[in-house]
Amino acid sequence: MMRKVIVYSSVHHGNTEKLVKSIAEECQVDLIDAVKQPDADLSSYDTIGFASGIYFSKFHQSILGFAEKNLPDDKGVFLICTYGGSANYKSIEQILGKKHSTAIGKFGCKGYDTFGPFKLVGGIAKGHPDGKDIKNAVEFVKGL
Repeated sequence: MMRKVIVYSSVHHGNTEKLVKSIAEECQVDLIDAVKQPDADLSSYDTIGFASGIYFSKFHQSILGFAEKNLPDDKGVFLICTYGGSANYKSIEQILGKKHSTAIGKFGCKGYDTFGPFKLVGGIAKGHPDGKDIKNAVEFVKGL
C-alpha cells in the first residue's frame, strides 16, 4: 500500500485546510499542519504532498522551512496551492531541486484572499474553494 501524506499550511481563511481535509476524507492520506508541527519523519511515506496558500508569490514560509528540513531524497512529491492572484510553485520547487525531487503533479485552485492589496477590494475569489474545486482536488490526489 502506497502511503501518502500532505504537509499543509492554512493561515488566513482556511482555504487550504478545507481542501486537504476533504482529500483526507476520500483518500488514504495523513495530514501534518506545518505551522503546528514544524518537524516530522517522512521516510515511511512513498508520496508527499505540500499544500499552501500563496503569499507574495510563494508557498507559506512554514512549508518551505518544513520541506527544507524534513523532505527525504527520492520521494514522489505533489504540490497543491490555493491563491487569490495566481498559482506559483517556484519557491517550493527550488527546495525540491536541492533534494533531487521533481513534482509528480500540481494542483491549484482559487481561494478566498484578503491578503495585501486584495484587502482593499474586500477580498477576491470569495466562496472558493467551492465544491467543484474540492472534487477536482480529490480527483487529482486519487489519480497520482
